Amino acid sequence: MSPDAFLSLCVQIGFVLILFSLLLGFVRLALGPSFSDRVVALDMMSTSVVAFCALDAIETGTPAYLDVAVVLALINFLSTLALARFAERRLDEQRDRPTLPAEALSELAETPT
Repeated sequence: MSPDAFLSLCVQIGFVLILFSLLLGFVRLALGPSFSDRVVALDMMSTSVVAFCALDAIETGTPAYLDVAVVLALINFLSTLALARFAERRLDEQRDRPTLPAEALSELAETPT
């Protein structure tokens, strides 16, 4: 097998694996039980798109796709930071809510309305 044929085979296998990871990420994004699962799935999917752009640059020999991959990676990083900050604020808001002690809850349950 020539080196060019081997590279072509490896790139094609890489495309299949990346598409499979995109499919799994989409399933986790759709079915994820929590917000964190969805954020990780979205991050994985965008990283897979960056890898897809890099493989396409290798296959076609077009270095412009590598520029696209770098820009997508930067956007991916910033979006992950923004979603993590949003999740942190949401968690802080849940912690700051006053919770009623057990006695207050039992008094509320006993009062007729």
